[in-house]
Order: sequence, then C-alpha cells, then structure tokens
Amino acid sequence: MKNSFGEAAMNILLINHYAGSVKHGMEYRPFYLAREWIKAGHRVRIVASAQSHIRAQGPQLRHLQQLDECIDGVEYRWLAGRRYRGNGVGRVVNMFGFVTRLWRQASALADDFAPDLVIASSTYPLDIWPARAIARRASARLVFEVHDLWPLSPMELGGMSRWHPFIALLQAAENYACRHADVVVSILPKVRAHMEAHGMAPAKLHIVPNGINAEEWRGTPQPIGGAVGALFERLRREGMFVVGYAGTHGLANALEVLLDAAALMRDEPVAFVLIGGGPEQEKLMRAARLAGLCHVYFAQAVPKHEIPALLAAFDVAYIGWRRHPHYRFGISPNKLMDYMMAGRPVLHSVEAGNDPVGEAACGITVEPEDPRAIAQAIRELCALDPVVRAAIGQRGHQFVCKHLTYQVLGPAFLRACAET
Repeated sequence: MKNSFGEAAMNILLINHYAGSVKHGMEYRPFYLAREWIKAGHRVRIVASAQSHIRAQGPQLRHLQQLDECIDGVEYRWLAGRRYRGNGVGRVVNMFGFVTRLWRQASALADDFAPDLVIASSTYPLDIWPARAIARRASARLVFEVHDLWPLSPMELGGMSRWHPFIALLQAAENYACRHADVVVSILPKVRAHMEAHGMAPAKLHIVPNGINAEEWRGTPQPIGGAVGALFERLRREGMFVVGYAGTHGLANALEVLLDAAALMRDEPVAFVLIGGGPEQEKLMRAARLAGLCHVYFAQAVPKHEIPALLAAFDVAYIGWRRHPHYRFGISPNKLMDYMMAGRPVLHSVEAGNDPVGEAACGITVEPEDPRAIAQAIRELCALDPVVRAAIGQRGHQFVCKHLTYQVLGPAFLRACAET
C-alpha cells in the first residue's frame, strides 16, 4: 500500500497548525479536502494546535496535552498550545510550541498511523522539519502545501527585516521545503519563480486553489433571520440597489475605500451593506456616521447556514484589496468563491497576479484604492437589465462548479501527489 496513488487506499497525515472543521470554524480547507479523500476510501488524520486565533471555538483539552477526536470521519489530533491573541510575540511562541510537540510525536505518528502521504500545510513553513522526519520513518511521500509565502509575507506586509532571527529561521525552513518535499502544492497561482529561486525543482509544483463545499449550497437556502433579514426586506421595499460585503472588517480589506465610494453616491438609490466583524469595524462605523452616510449599514456576521440566502440578497457583491506588490503571487480568497457560488455579479477592486473575476467574466474589476472607479462600476452594474446582471452572476457560479468545488479539488490534490 505504501506510495500507491492508484485506487489503493492510503493513510494521509495532514499537518496544519490552524486546521478547523464545521464544528470549530475556520480554516475549513483541510477538513473539506479530508472529507473528499475519505469518500475515495482513504484514511485521514489531521494534526493541529488546540489554540488558533481564527477558529470560532477551540477543542476543549482542559489539562490534557493532546485530544483525539473524529468529526465526520476525519480523525483529528489536537495538540495543547499556549493561548495568544493577534499576530504578536504570543503567536510566535504558540508556533514554536506546536512544532516542538509535533517533533515529540513524530515517531509515534509514523509508527502508529503509518502514513503513505505526509502533508506539511501550516501557513508558516516550520512544520516541514518534523513532517519530513515522519515521512522518512514511514517511507511516505512528503508534500509541502503553500498557503502564503513565509517569510516574504511578514517581511512585505508586516515590515520585518530579512535579518531578523525569526525571518532567517523561516527562510531556512522554506528553502528546506523547496529542496526536500516530493511535491509542492500551492494555493497561490503565481509562485513558480519564487519557489524555484529557493531550490524547488520545476516539476514539483502544482496549483490547487481554495474552493467551495458544494453540498452546503444545495437545496433551498435557509432564510436570513433577525435584524439582518428585516434590513434587506426594508431595502427591497424602498427599491434600493444593494452593494454587499460579507467578511472580515480588517485593514487588508480596504473597506474605507468602499465608504469613500459610498460618499460619492449618497444621492443615488444605492445601499451599502457590510456584514461581519473584525478589528476595523468600529472605526468604519464611526467614519460612516461622521460622514453622514445614512445609506451605509453594518451588521454582525450571520450563521454559516444563512450565507447562501445572505449573498442572494446582494445585487452586487464587493471585495477589495490594498495596492501592494505582495499580491503579485496571486490570490485565492474564500470570500470571492462564496460570492461566485451565490451567482452574484462581483465588483473586484484589486491589482494582483491573477483575477478570478476576469477569468470567469462574472463582474467588473477596477484598480484598488480608487473610490471613483468603484462608484462608476456600481453605476454600470446598476444600469444593466436585471436579466443581464443575473447572467453575469451565473457565469461565476458555473466557473466555481466546474473548477473550484472540493469535489473537484480533492482528487486534483492527490493526482498532483501522484504525478510528480
């Protein structure tokens, strides 16, 4: 059974510090991939930290050092970790704690689980060293999955020096992964030159982007409840054209630019609805009040099962980015996949190495940080016949169904592991 990538069942060990589940919240990609692999007859174990800043809730280890749990057939091993908040020193300490515990578990994971495939998938690359130790002991193939480019991301987006000891360690890990992994799978589509510059053989690279779990979109959407549902009903009665945003209110999302566009359209029958939460939400709400933007509305995130109905209530779905050279490696945002799956025309404000909206012809893409361009694009979409707008949105839905569901991406990932 070792290293057989045909129809033989495999044991797949996926290491991802921040892995979540439908029970715990983000991040969902490891869980959805694992479920597809299990459907194909494989056994999957995910090793993750019990502490993550992006999960809605964490596993309850109490005083245990580890906890084994099975969720929808996916085996989880949660390793105890130090609590932290945000992206400061506490997060770095948490990273080292997870990698240290993973080292201590390496022999047991190799011997007891006997993986055929070991995937090092944490956002940072430090897990590549214990992952390779596990793979070598188990005679398994080693996969390095790239979510983001570290240490380049904390250098370019966080302003850290290349000479910082932590950055130097991350660089050593990335170089090691590029040289020693049997396969490199990247979510970002434009990383080839970067990875080859750090020692990756060209044939190792495969692109498997983020995606959608199509099962969550089947059937009649559950209606939006509470104040959010009432808001959309009122806006419809008033004949407002709704530009919606659903997701984190953070610096990277450039939502203040959307507010500037709203200020340019204050006398037009357009409502801007921003759903979610995050570190910038209070600041944005205060800015909207001070500017007298009575047609801008904020609301907290809705339950996951209400997302399809929420997005269906948008006339246009907005996603924006800051102008930054880091995006030259490409983007693959989950929020955009949701917009496209919902069949909404998308207004995309970005400059990046790729543009999924342009590829799918499912909306309008404008330059980032340009409120006038955003306002003009909204006017163009508003002026279209509703049937034409619906057709534009459906192109995005069809594109996702063909290329970006986990039912498609799960097998594609394993084919990539077999082909290299």
